[in-house]
Amino acid sequence: MKKQTKKFWVSYILFTIILSFSLYKITAKQINYREIESQEIDIRKLASIIEIKDMNDNTEIINPPEENIEPEEPDINIPPNDYWYYINIPLISVDFNSLIAKNNDTVAWIALNGTNINYPVVQASDNDYYLYHAYDHSDNQAGWVFMDYRNDPIEFSKNTVIYGHGMNNNTIFGTLRYITENWWYNNPDNHIVKLSTPSENTLWQVFSVYTIPEETYYIQTDFTDNNIYKEFLSKLQARSIYNFNASVNENDKIITLSSCYNNDLRVVLHAKLIKREKR
Repeated sequence: MKKQTKKFWVSYILFTIILSFSLYKITAKQINYREIESQEIDIRKLASIIEIKDMNDNTEIINPPEENIEPEEPDINIPPNDYWYYINIPLISVDFNSLIAKNNDTVAWIALNGTNINYPVVQASDNDYYLYHAYDHSDNQAGWVFMDYRNDPIEFSKNTVIYGHGMNNNTIFGTLRYITENWWYNNPDNHIVKLSTPSENTLWQVFSVYTIPEETYYIQTDFTDNNIYKEFLSKLQARSIYNFNASVNENDKIITLSSCYNNDLRVVLHAKLIKREKR
């Protein structure tokens, strides 16, 4: 009888410990969620974002398709490259003064249609810090949206990589998973990434979206050989679950958005730079 009683109490204590730990984890996650949501509200109040609809002398069109000019009378049998549609999309321009005063790691602002992604982007000296710290530098398992530490946020690398946790409450990069849904990729208005930095405003045309097990291939940032880079771009484009009407070659610079899709997969978006405007 004593053995049974002892066994009962051991099981009860273990159950209580496990339950308490689980409740702690759930509570901590909910606190992290609320803190991020609160910071989002504060940042929206800080940030001044305007649309720039007209091109000017500071606007540069990047690496147009081989025909080099927008066709006046396109061949009805050959669909025009979507580049010429997206080149007219307005840029966004962000006032970074207040943002940098709050966090001097701020290097950009990113927005993606059809998602909740509309955030300042930070960059640290490694790729670990902002996995576990929020925009205000507080400890937070939700982290923040951050640029790979190897990237040049001014001139941009061949491949500029931006990461964020795939949060279940749809904050940070939680809605990046939408890009795998047919309602998202069948809407052409979603195929543009807008990125504003303290030195310029830029526009990027999406050419590939997919999910893939964790790897380091697609987050390579620089390439010493154009042939290697060309092969790299071809592989990224071939992975896409949707056939975007976009050409990409070794003269392009690209941006990569990466997040967790689930415990086993990453969700990835690639877009090429098509327009930039110095500030």
